[in-house]
Amino acid sequence: MAATDEQVKAGIEAYVRLVADGTGEDIVALFADDATVEDPVGTDVRSTREQLLEFYGGLSSLKRSTRMLDAKIVAGQAAFLFELVLDFGESTQTITPIDVMTFDDDGKITSMRAFWGPADMVSS
Repeated sequence: MAATDEQVKAGIEAYVRLVADGTGEDIVALFADDATVEDPVGTDVRSTREQLLEFYGGLSSLKRSTRMLDAKIVAGQAAFLFELVLDFGESTQTITPIDVMTFDDDGKITSMRAFWGPADMVSS
């Protein structure tokens, strides 16, 4: 049995919210113990809790905001487009990835692949 659409929706909404204002620990708590993260696609897959904490912990020192732009949910999976704005004071960088996630029966993320590249980053 897969996660319900409601569990998946709650999971991706929590993820986008926590990328904006959560700690690395908050974000990693959304993932199953054996989850994988490939962000961006084509880079090394992170597959341990320590690797996920290191990756998401890097956000904590940044001023950032997010907003969900579109989401499709089906069969315990989601593909969603969101916007991440990093504010460096004198400049900002906006990234618009499409994340694809799978979820387990408990609504925990089992895999996340982020589709984005240099063309999806806008500085101002």
